[in-house]
Amino acid sequence: MFPPKRFYPIMWTLLIGALFFSAYATPAKAQTEPIKIALMLPDAHTARYDTKDMPAFKAKLAALCPSCQLIYNNAKSDANAQLSAAEAALANGAKVIAIMAVDTKAAAVIADKAKSAGVPVIAYSRLLMNSDGVSYAVLADVPAIGRGQAQGLVDRLNELKIANPQIVMINGSPADSNMPLMKEGAMGVFDPLVKAGKLTIAKSYDTPGWDPAKAQSEMQQALTALGNKVDGVYAMNDGTAGGIVAAFLAAGINPLPPITGGDADLAAMQRVLVGQQLGSSYFPIKTMAETAAVMAYDLATTGTVPGDMIQAKVNNGAKDVPAVLAGSIFVTKSNMKATVIADGWWTVDQICTPEFDAAGKAAGLK
Repeated sequence: MFPPKRFYPIMWTLLIGALFFSAYATPAKAQTEPIKIALMLPDAHTARYDTKDMPAFKAKLAALCPSCQLIYNNAKSDANAQLSAAEAALANGAKVIAIMAVDTKAAAVIADKAKSAGVPVIAYSRLLMNSDGVSYAVLADVPAIGRGQAQGLVDRLNELKIANPQIVMINGSPADSNMPLMKEGAMGVFDPLVKAGKLTIAKSYDTPGWDPAKAQSEMQQALTALGNKVDGVYAMNDGTAGGIVAAFLAAGINPLPPITGGDADLAAMQRVLVGQQLGSSYFPIKTMAETAAVMAYDLATTGTVPGDMIQAKVNNGAKDVPAVLAGSIFVTKSNMKATVIADGWWTVDQICTPEFDAAGKAAGLK
């Protein structure tokens, strides 16, 4: 179908159904000035950005172009700081900007400025909205993530045989274009049950900045309002899930009800082992970061990417953005070994530190 040399390794091929490509360009020729490529990530609350996304992008770029220079910035949830960093990268001669925006609407100005400077923009992991300056996107199938999380929660509530369970939704940041799409996916699972009287969404919150401390406060408010009667919690990512767990523990509630999450953070995998979290959505972040690095290199050196790399077009309110899409899987105790460990996302030793050794053995990880 496509030349074999252009395929990325694909995690869970049948599940994801998305093709990623490992190389589209020959190694860089010697440059008088290094090719500068900017990677901009949104916050420090989510562990994966500095520990997974950036290292994977950096390593792939270095493999393609040892002389290239990576300009990296983590905005620490500050949209204005991200704008300033983008302006500095453009002034510093960045040839491409790959950005996961703090505020996906406000960051339109970044794409507009980059377009004016003739610099392509890659919307990485979040679709940057309302600008025709966005050249390409590398995204997860976000509604599918929400569906997987919600279905995982519903399946567990059914296993517990709870009639008309009462749940709380702790969603992500309203400034993130992924959040409403994830919520839409989740509600596709929840809505029919709500209408049939088989599920009650007692409280729902949107969490600014995906901040774990804000999620903890939201959960504390819900527990107070509901008299601690919560059968399950839909949380969109692992950072907020950690805050939610802290709220339950502070309220003296044990065992905890099933709580979802996302990003397959190390702390979340450990919480899953000991029953403090039901599971976490996991998608091929390393492969996505590598794909973005290849795309950035191709754009910096040739001004385009091969057409067969693109799988879809996603509308951002200003244009149909050519995109590469990835799927996801909901990781629980039962499939942790076959997913995040088998893929090398985390090792058994990283997960099963002495505190979690017994739980790891009980789960069959050791």
